[in-house]
Amino acid sequence: MKKYHRLYSFVLIVIFTALLSMRPSEKRVLVFFETKGYYHESIPTGVAAVQLLGKQNGFAVDTSRNSDPFTDEKLATYDAVVFMSTTKDVLNEEEQAAFQRFIKKGKGFVGVHAATDTEYEWPWFNQLVGAYFKSHPKQQDAVLHIVDKKHPATQHLPDTWKRWDEWYNFKDIQPGLKVLITLDESSYTGGENGANHPISWYHSFDGGRAFYTGLGHTHESYADPLFLKHLLGGINYAIGKK
Repeated sequence: MKKYHRLYSFVLIVIFTALLSMRPSEKRVLVFFETKGYYHESIPTGVAAVQLLGKQNGFAVDTSRNSDPFTDEKLATYDAVVFMSTTKDVLNEEEQAAFQRFIKKGKGFVGVHAATDTEYEWPWFNQLVGAYFKSHPKQQDAVLHIVDKKHPATQHLPDTWKRWDEWYNFKDIQPGLKVLITLDESSYTGGENGANHPISWYHSFDGGRAFYTGLGHTHESYADPLFLKHLLGGINYAIGKK
């Protein structure tokens, strides 16, 4: 009888070990915040906010102020990369190639605010992020219209959302973007994109997933529950979380 008990216990251990090995591995995100142009003082606040979102929502977060992680080996450990208000030319040719291969493998990208003020001489990045920064007026209140409430980045938002931020005008806006939020240029001064002024969008691109939000210039953004849920929804989309 003891022999059967030992055998039964052994079988249970084997089954339990197998079940553990079948559990999905923890999602992992890299927050990248190198700048070669303007440095946003809200970057540390934004990085800390993503770290907290990770702790609260079950994904790991690493951070880097330089481009060292942009190799095939290091990027392979991540499900998505967040460009936190990066500016200008932050990746060399080898790093660009590694990042392209990362996206082609079905991984994700999240661009926050000045991510569109990045890599102007790299057409592939323009297609990934969706547009380039053109200009902005002074910081002020503006009215946002949520045009797609089915996405996890917007499903919690009111149809009309008034908030204070630095509102970007864009150039080289790519076709095929799935726009989530537009800016009402009649609600503030300095808009240059007209009646169809996107400020947040997502799309499938080159095998992977890309999400961008033009919000997030101010420290206060990262204490705003509505914005944090917006950012979290974009990250969840990028890492492929259902």
